[in-house]
Amino acid sequence: MEKQTAGRDALGDFAPKFAALNDDVLFGEVWAREDKLSPKLRSIITVSALIGKGMVTDALKFHLQSARKNGVSKQEMAELLTHIAFYAGWPNAWAAFPMAKDVYADDTTPESHGGFFGLGQPNDAFAKYFIGQSYLNPVTKPDDPLAIFNVTFEPGCRNNWHIHHATSGGGQILICVDGEGWYQEEGKPARALKPGDIVEIPPEVKHWHGAAKDSWFSHLAFELPGENTSNEWCEPVGDDVYLAL
Repeated sequence: MEKQTAGRDALGDFAPKFAALNDDVLFGEVWAREDKLSPKLRSIITVSALIGKGMVTDALKFHLQSARKNGVSKQEMAELLTHIAFYAGWPNAWAAFPMAKDVYADDTTPESHGGFFGLGQPNDAFAKYFIGQSYLNPVTKPDDPLAIFNVTFEPGCRNNWHIHHATSGGGQILICVDGEGWYQEEGKPARALKPGDIVEIPPEVKHWHGAAKDSWFSHLAFELPGENTSNEWCEPVGDDVYLAL
């Protein structure tokens, strides 16, 4: 997570110790323990706890916004609040729904996706190698030796199996920046992806990547320099493989 300063901004002069505990311990240490619980799961737990206590306040709105950034889709949030209602009380969940609707209000438009680096344009030049709609936003200049693109996939969208060839160097690195997705190498189990995950793809490895079926997904794609580099596009990822994930 990005460095939190809310405690110091609100209480730095009045209660500096409390502010430090909020910013440095709660967010700086507990939330940073991604090897124990993912940010998405921590967001789900926090939203559930706040609604269970009836705290439909600015704190809940902050954590709803964080939940969205951490990959909780609009559909998942609606299901989460519905589930909470049976355990935390119908009025508590009912009161939280308007705030959640406000946080996810722009979630229906493509322009609301793409993460920090933006959606870009429809990836028409490579559309024949994708199932579903994808978008491409260049991050580096066209003449930069290290090409970086922000690639965004609509829910259910994925690219075909493909191979990055190179006689030396080459390959690709993915840094996930928004939503939830999948990566799979031939002969290996698929790997679920969330913001902050990094995938290193060596040359000559057949693989595919794309969005989860119910979530938008964006990653930065770093095309690593090498000699005699090329990209070989192979067969599509069929529904029999994708829907079984």
